[in-house]
Amino acid sequence: MTGGRIFLLTALALMAFAANSVLARLALLHGEIGPWGFTLIRLVSGAVMLTVLVGPAKVRRAGNWVSALALVAYAGFFSFAYLGLPTGTGALILFALVQITMVGTGLYQGERLNGWQWIGAGLAMLGLVALLGPGIDAPSPLGAMAMALSGVSWGVYSVRGRGAGDPGQNTAGNFVRAALMASLLAVPIFLIHPETMPSTNGIWLVLASGVITSGLGYTIWYMALKGLSASRAGIAQLSVPALAAAAGVMVVGEALTLRFILSSFIILGGIALVTLRGSK
Repeated sequence: MTGGRIFLLTALALMAFAANSVLARLALLHGEIGPWGFTLIRLVSGAVMLTVLVGPAKVRRAGNWVSALALVAYAGFFSFAYLGLPTGTGALILFALVQITMVGTGLYQGERLNGWQWIGAGLAMLGLVALLGPGIDAPSPLGAMAMALSGVSWGVYSVRGRGAGDPGQNTAGNFVRAALMASLLAVPIFLIHPETMPSTNGIWLVLASGVITSGLGYTIWYMALKGLSASRAGIAQLSVPALAAAAGVMVVGEALTLRFILSSFIILGGIALVTLRGSK
């Protein structure tokens, strides 16, 4: 795969990841659709798209229920978080917790960090404390907690996906299983947290998230990963919160705060240090 093709695929995938945050915020901010309705339609439409791409016969043999459960948790907490979080803040918390979860899993499995990596991990945690601490412009505590759980869930899903065979087939299989889980959970969740019928605009927004930025976006990302080292893939994902924040300003009309900007530099700089230095 040529360098130009790798760059193009990576750029498209990262824009899709950022667009997921923007689409969710647009749909949920003004009540165009409820959070579990967004989750359900996103997973179902993504499963349909991936099944078409991969083929029904291959999908039936791919994926597993534990990874699918992690995918449902990621998507569900993601949607509930964006009821109260700005676009960029949500993306920053999400990707910070994804990286922290993956690094923590590596440590639990016996990997070792060098001195620079420990400094980077400390900076990332310090940045999170600065972002989430009390203050007039602090994000919603419940929203931040929901997004943190979403990030942990996606981190678990990512760790389980390492070396799990064909990435496209496994993603499709996991999406189909996740869509079934989300459908079964819909009745009890709607009884606990009733939601109004989604608007036409809300349906279009979640279909764009499920089919394009999730289904196609994840497929493109796995294609790009074939030409990226682990460190380059990790660093590339650090651009997503910045892209999401910029889109939040231009599309959603959100304001950037000094607190968010400074916290972003600290968190993303710390994670970059961990990723670039490699593990011993």
